[in-house]
Amino acid sequence: MSDERFVHRLMRFTGRLRAIFGPAQSSPLDHEMTPENKDLLSRQEAATEQWVSVSRADGSTYLVPRDPTDQSLR
Repeated sequence: MSDERFVHRLMRFTGRLRAIFGPAQSSPLDHEMTPENKDLLSRQEAATEQWVSVSRADGSTYLVPRDPTDQSLR
C-alpha cells in the first residue's frame, strides 16, 4: 500500500483531468454587470454592514452584530 494520502492522489488525478478537459468554468471578468447582479451586490453589501469583526488576543476573529439589541437575525 502506498504511503501517499488519498487526498494527494485525488488532487493529482483531478489535475490530470483538468489538463485534458480544461478548467471547470471560465468566465470573462470584463463584462458589464447586469441590473440583477448590481441589485444582488448592493443587497449583499448592506447585509455585511450589520456585522462587525472582533479580534481576540490570540489573533482569532469572530463576527458580532453591530446593533446588539437587533433580534431580527436570531
